[in-house]
Amino acid sequence: MPATPETVEVDFITPRHLAGGGDPAWITVPLHRACGWSHGNDLLMPRVLLSSPDQKAILRLEPDPDGQWWTLHHAAEPDRPAWYASFGARTPVELIAAVTDTVTDPAPAADAPSDPYGALRQTGWSPYGDNRLVSPDKTAYIERLGTPADPEAWFVTVTLGMHQKVWQARFGEHTPPHVVAAFTSALADPKPVLRIDRGRSLPTLAPSVVQSTDVRAVYVAGALEERVQTLAARHAIAPTVSIPWRQQSARNTRSR
Repeated sequence: MPATPETVEVDFITPRHLAGGGDPAWITVPLHRACGWSHGNDLLMPRVLLSSPDQKAILRLEPDPDGQWWTLHHAAEPDRPAWYASFGARTPVELIAAVTDTVTDPAPAADAPSDPYGALRQTGWSPYGDNRLVSPDKTAYIERLGTPADPEAWFVTVTLGMHQKVWQARFGEHTPPHVVAAFTSALADPKPVLRIDRGRSLPTLAPSVVQSTDVRAVYVAGALEERVQTLAARHAIAPTVSIPWRQQSARNTRSR
């Protein structure tokens, strides 16, 4: 009798902005292996630095209980001043990856979205005051600060309970609109994100946002490698086809 494939319990979480931070390797490993970013760290400090091959961008991951854990700085270019984006510790890595994937894309699509509000409006985010949208579950909002005379900055904030801040993403006033739109498109995506370290990823005990499912361990283990290969293929001369992450059919599905 053939052996039963090994499975692991995976939490699929939606809305994804409540999924917790996740594994930083989802960002750092593809930047290094697929995009050629060099890395460095300080053995005496809990931080990681990744710099782009052209030295125009640097990503810093540095635990800071009073500030943002992820900070992306991009140098000035002929058509744009220097800009930055930063993300709190519990910002889901899938959302940050949407930004780094966009920044490292060697051939961005001409029709890539450039309106940070666009995808959110399409998925039910509604107006909430001036220059602000709020998510359908009222736990997240995006706002634009500034005036035409004073360049605008974008803030995405997630709260729980009595407006307790869970995480915040900040985009400086000179951040390219399509970079902000990549983040908000990932934020609006209705597909759940997965977590396998249940009890540590969720910043809340809200059971309605979690669906627990047994998934073959080989698929979970291979997800990061598939992501690396897909991003590396963007640099190939010949067109390539991305290989999506395989979703195992649900078994013993439970909600918490």
